[in-house]
Amino acid sequence: MTDAAPEIRRAERADIPACAAVASDWILETDWMPGLHSREELEGHIRDAFDTREIWVIGAPVAAYMSVDPEAGHIGALYCRTRGQGWGKAFLDRAKEGRDHLSLNTHAPNEAAQRFYAREGFVEVGRRMPVPPEIVKEVRMEWRR
Repeated sequence: MTDAAPEIRRAERADIPACAAVASDWILETDWMPGLHSREELEGHIRDAFDTREIWVIGAPVAAYMSVDPEAGHIGALYCRTRGQGWGKAFLDRAKEGRDHLSLNTHAPNEAAQRFYAREGFVEVGRRMPVPPEIVKEVRMEWRR
């Protein structure tokens, strides 16, 4: 982990392709995650959600991003190119600001992510199969102040 706190900023529309690339690269590097969506499709999903989400990024070029549904207090995406930099914690700290509750879904095979979220105060509240075309079982986790 680095000593300096990462600089987090609100994403701009120009960051959308880089956010999609971070997610797409993670999918390609994760052996249990099927590549159901192209980078262009991921870019379209981020673009469609851009106006209704809080999307935060780290890096120039973007090396990590998080998307939060502000009304539901749900983290829909948190992807980092490199682990162990403190980026995920910094994102969660930002998401917790001004909120008493957050939720997220992670993938059942992603035990490292589940341990990380647990260290950050999230608890598992259920498991489910996602809506197709997604096929990897999800773990729902919640945090309360």
